[in-house]
Amino acid sequence: MDAFTAGLLQRIKTTESDLTRAREDGDDFLADVEQGELDDLHRLAAEHGVQVGAAGV
Repeated sequence: MDAFTAGLLQRIKTTESDLTRAREDGDDFLADVEQGELDDLHRLAAEHGVQVGAAGV
């Protein structure tokens, strides 16, 4: 796995964790921000052929 792929998968994992925490805390604004970031990361992964999911992260 190259550095780009590893870094992208780590950012996705971190953002998913931050999104879960924001939702649990009831912070709707932060949850929206994190969801937008996660959507962007998934788009970037798709554009570069990076597999994301249970086996990919």
